[in-house]
Amino acid sequence: MTKGDQSEFMTAAEDMKDTLGPSLCYAKWKQVSLHLPTGLNNSCYHPPLHKIPLDAIKKNPGALHNTEHKKQQRKLMVEGKRPEECSYCWAIEDAGNLSDRHYRSGEPWAQMDPTNIDWQQDVIPSYVEVNFNHACNLRCSYCSPQFSSSWAKETQDKGAFPTMPPHNAPDHFTGERRPIPNRDHNPYVDAFWEWWPELYPKLEHFRMTGGEPLMDRNTYRVFEYVLTLPKPDLHLNVTSNFSVEQHLFTKYIDYVKKMCSGNYLEHFMQYVSVDSMGTQAEYIRDGLKMHRLHGYVQHYLDTVKYKNSLTFIITMNNLSVIRLQKLLDWILFLRRQYNKEYNKIWFDTPLLRQPAWQSLQILPESYAQKLDEVADWMEENIEYSTGFKDFEVQRMRRTIAWMREGQQLDAEYIKQQKRNFFLFFNEHDKRRGTNFLETFPEMESWWLECRYHAQQ
Repeated sequence: MTKGDQSEFMTAAEDMKDTLGPSLCYAKWKQVSLHLPTGLNNSCYHPPLHKIPLDAIKKNPGALHNTEHKKQQRKLMVEGKRPEECSYCWAIEDAGNLSDRHYRSGEPWAQMDPTNIDWQQDVIPSYVEVNFNHACNLRCSYCSPQFSSSWAKETQDKGAFPTMPPHNAPDHFTGERRPIPNRDHNPYVDAFWEWWPELYPKLEHFRMTGGEPLMDRNTYRVFEYVLTLPKPDLHLNVTSNFSVEQHLFTKYIDYVKKMCSGNYLEHFMQYVSVDSMGTQAEYIRDGLKMHRLHGYVQHYLDTVKYKNSLTFIITMNNLSVIRLQKLLDWILFLRRQYNKEYNKIWFDTPLLRQPAWQSLQILPESYAQKLDEVADWMEENIEYSTGFKDFEVQRMRRTIAWMREGQQLDAEYIKQQKRNFFLFFNEHDKRRGTNFLETFPEMESWWLECRYHAQQ
């Protein structure tokens, strides 16, 4: 691919601008993310999660996806109105860019007839992402007890972080917000497995997240189902921190190799979450072991030979900026090594918006300029197989544009987030035996500025 060419992915997204009009997004119908430990649901990772009513799934397990709340959002879209919960995409579009609404709706699994869309109809989604439980061995800085049992244990033992308001306070995760432990009965998981025989035949993409799926028995139940009842058009995806103990990884990789060696599925995608390189990556995602992640990635790529790819999930937060280019350079190295027969190595760069003190938007202009340099470097290395893709560069520039929008935020709000940044990571260092300045020496002036505001 040359710089003057455009990928099919970008072309499909641009075609969606006219097809979708001002408000439609096929993800509201065809995609769902299920957070079963808390009984929450959203269509993609941008809108806030909303509750799945227990009484509804008792009557119809398909209500895991087709909630009344979601149907009302569909109704707004059909009427040409913009649902408030989709504000992320509206902001991106108002700035003159393609949004994830266009990208998602342009993918093959999402296709619908825009002239015949019923907002009231129950739909079987073709793209399902599910979190069966919150068991996890990491305490990522931007995560919470809802998605990590390690976070839950820490806050139960040591309380909330001293931000304003207090962050991850144990009393916040009670009642409906309390994740149902893996050892306890979970009616949402029961409903999922009741729905599964109806869902499975129409699935095109099924993705398991967590928590940490390699630690979850439901992951292997899905694998056994696929091996027993092959689905040659299925794209099966798993997101992992690739930092679990060796025996778990060995068990997991044996299943993956078997599924990818026959006619059990169309494609297996391994997602690996990592936001930086070296000690900075380990600081952001506490408990991550980079040497183990590197070894597992290499082992996966060397031993899983067929019908598979690997995508790095780089959650764009304000601690990622310093070593982002080093991480992308490693990805280029892997592409040159493994993208010989087809594009096996990918990456995605979702934006972090909460907690706000870890957002890119509160950083000064100098950090946006650093990302400009990264985007320029990416553009110089566009090549469809072993280099960067045009849409990857476009997304990076879109991220930078969103980052710079933070310069228009209220000054007091920015000061508060700087206070919280220091209060959170200062406590992080005390609790976890880390040292921010030793790990991020390039961010010393930022750290001192945040400390100044925290002491006022």
